[in-house]
Amino acid sequence: MEKDRLLAFSDGVIAIIITIMVLELRPPHEATLEALRQLAPTFLSYVLSFIYIAIYWNNHHHMLYAAKAVNGAILWANMGLLFCLSLVPFTTAWLGETEGAVWPTAIYGVSLILPAFAYVILQTLIVRADGPDSVLARAIKAGGDWKGKLSPLVYAAGIVAAFFAPVVAWALYVLVALIWLVPDRRIERVVAGG
Repeated sequence: MEKDRLLAFSDGVIAIIITIMVLELRPPHEATLEALRQLAPTFLSYVLSFIYIAIYWNNHHHMLYAAKAVNGAILWANMGLLFCLSLVPFTTAWLGETEGAVWPTAIYGVSLILPAFAYVILQTLIVRADGPDSVLARAIKAGGDWKGKLSPLVYAAGIVAAFFAPVVAWALYVLVALIWLVPDRRIERVVAGG
């Protein structure tokens, strides 16, 4: 199967996810800076989630660029990733509305770790379909995957920290986003190197 349709559908779903998140941002009813300040938790949770969705979109684009074709398992794994990403607007809104309370902070961490696992499943199925000498397989072997291995551990630590110190959990979630702000360039290096 061609991958273009999968890419177009994924791009559309991700665009909708971002749109849903921004629609949760409501302007204050009062025309004061204090009223705006009260929206800071909601806005900050939106910014963090927007960055996460953008990171997934970027890496998904690179991964599918490297894929030769898709099969049914890849289609379903991609749907699993999109489902996990579609939970982020809900947890983002809950986190912002509750100003980082314990349970919303922990559940937000769950909504971050689920797409990480779904992404690994999708990546594994693409490598299996394309073979051990594919661009994606060589990219994974070439650079190590320290970000991919570290991220779920930091998310898990954040989920646990949410019950004791939600601010620490937030800091851990931000840390993972900062790590991924520099895109994973392994695929680009393998493609450029031939």
